[in-house]
Formats: sequence, structure tokens, C-alpha cells
Amino acid sequence: MATYTLPELPYDYAALEPVINPQIIELHHDKHHAAYVKGANDTLEQLEEARDKEAWGAINGLQKNLAFHLSGHILHSIYWHNMTGDGGGEPLAADGVGDLADAITESFGSFAGFKSQLTKASATTQGSGWGVLAYEPLSDKLIVEQVYDHQGNVGQGSVPILVFDAWEHAFYLQYKNQKVDFIEAMWRVVNWQDVAKRYAAAKERQNVLLLAP
Repeated sequence: MATYTLPELPYDYAALEPVINPQIIELHHDKHHAAYVKGANDTLEQLEEARDKEAWGAINGLQKNLAFHLSGHILHSIYWHNMTGDGGGEPLAADGVGDLADAITESFGSFAGFKSQLTKASATTQGSGWGVLAYEPLSDKLIVEQVYDHQGNVGQGSVPILVFDAWEHAFYLQYKNQKVDFIEAMWRVVNWQDVAKRYAAAKERQNVLLLAP
């Protein structure tokens, strides 16, 4: 039985137009995300077989594959809900997301400063990767992370709450090689209600982690 399953999109393929066209959404979700789900499940089966046979010659590759596919599945699952056709702008107390807005200001000095940092982190990823706004529990603040592939270069305890997919499959059919244009356009579909819920949930789980003194 598969451990992981591909989640349904929270909207139809055309919901994010004109920022992301329907063909990209369909291919991205139904093919790319699905491949990470399958990859994670396949790797778990291979690890089970390795345990049964006490055959550990491929352990390094299997562990790397699991991290890659599982992280890809998790980040994409967040990504779909981070976007809405009615999104964009900036988080405001009047919209019920004041705690998130305050946290952004406290952590980055201003929304403009945060937006600039996440835009640059996303647009300048070398090769494939993500720009991520994460809650870092040790400092109780928000940080921006530049994630290589799906799983590299992240703080161990950080919790992603807003993710920008900077892999070419996320934009190339529409934006060609203009990654910067795609990232700039992404701000028009950010679902701040979803980001705020993820921020609140991450703060509630702060003490679940074994934090350093």
C-alpha cells in the first residue's frame, strides 16, 4: 500500500491565469508532482527490501532519493495551497492576517524588505530549487531560505510556510528563461490566508522540537 498519495488541486487548472497558464498547472501537478509521490513510495519499497535482505550496498543512494522525492512532495503540497486566483498584495490586519504581517515586519524590517529578499532568493537559485519563507523555532522568527533541489541548504528545524517553485518546469512553457519575471508575477497569486494559517500552526508546534539551550 502506498504511503504517500498525490493531493488534489484546491482549484481548477485555469484558476491562476494569467500568472500561470492551465497547461503548466496540469503538467506540473499531474506529471511532476505525481513523479515525486511515486518516487518516494518506490524508494520506501526498496528500503524495505534492503532491510529484509540485509543488503545495504545502495543505502546512500536510497536515502538521498527518499529525501529528494519526499521533500519534493511536501513542498509541492504546500505550493498549491499557497496560491489563489484572488490573492496577491501584502498581508494586512484588516484581512485577518495581522499576526503574520507583524512577524514579517519584525523579522525583515518591512514587507518591502521581505519581498525583495524572497524574490532575489527565488530568482537566483542556481539550477533547480525554491525560495522559501520559513518559521524558525529557535529564534521564534521568520527566515528566507534558498532551497537547492528540494531538500538542500535548509535549517533543520525550520517550517516552510510560503514556497516559490523556481524549477524550470514551473514556468518555462510560459515565461521561457525569464525566471525573474515568473517570480515577480507570483506575488499576484500569494494566498496570505493560507500562509497565515501555516504560520500560526508552526508557532503552536514550537515546543515539539528539541531545541538547543
